[in-house]
Amino acid sequence: MTPLLELVDLTKSFGGVKAVSGLSFAVNEREILGLIGPNGAGKSTVFNLISGVFRPDRGRVRFRGIDITNQPPYRVARHGLARAHQIVQPLPLMSVLENCMVGACFGQENLSLARAREAARESAVFVGLEERLATPAAQLTIAGKKRLELARALAAGPVLMLLDEVLAGLNPTEVERMTDVIRRIRGRGIAILIIEHLMQAIMGLSDRIVVLNAGQKLAEGVPEAVANDPAVIVAYLGDPAAAEALHREART
Repeated sequence: MTPLLELVDLTKSFGGVKAVSGLSFAVNEREILGLIGPNGAGKSTVFNLISGVFRPDRGRVRFRGIDITNQPPYRVARHGLARAHQIVQPLPLMSVLENCMVGACFGQENLSLARAREAARESAVFVGLEERLATPAAQLTIAGKKRLELARALAAGPVLMLLDEVLAGLNPTEVERMTDVIRRIRGRGIAILIIEHLMQAIMGLSDRIVVLNAGQKLAEGVPEAVANDPAVIVAYLGDPAAAEALHREART
């Protein structure tokens, strides 16, 4: 079966620093694939290469069987790939509904304004923002803005969503609610590639995990195998909290 997303020998340098080096992995349809690694491992660079923000020095990105390498972000979005950012980027003076309409208008279906409004409303309700449709995005809490990032991406009608630390900055109750939303998104048949530093959350969410270290793939497999991989533990030893989280996950 052809993967939904395939990275082949992807490489990107900034000056003399290789942020990503010879990276290859795939995301299958309806799968949640976790992308983890120590700080500076190259995770966000990978997302920027997939979504067209950066151009790779070498390698290819294939999505739905089409080579999308070097295509600009707006064209990548038209293929059915949407992204929620680590640092929330709402249009602050526009309402929740209007922010979601932006996602709908620039998604793969190229919706009219009337249809985009319907898609935007549905996505906002889906993530739990039904009471805030008319609220300016600037007035939302951090948790609300994180939900808005999801809703705007979802309104684009994607088949794959890139989620970049959408749980960061949330309290435990909010993390639980957000992980439920992510599971329900997958329940709609949408595949998810997710970067996350909250080990308990990503180990519980993901079908498989890819581990990056210094821009290279260190390990790949089901969460239990990755959590017990000695090389992965060693890579995290420079981050005591992350190392302890991996040890804890391995014991559960």
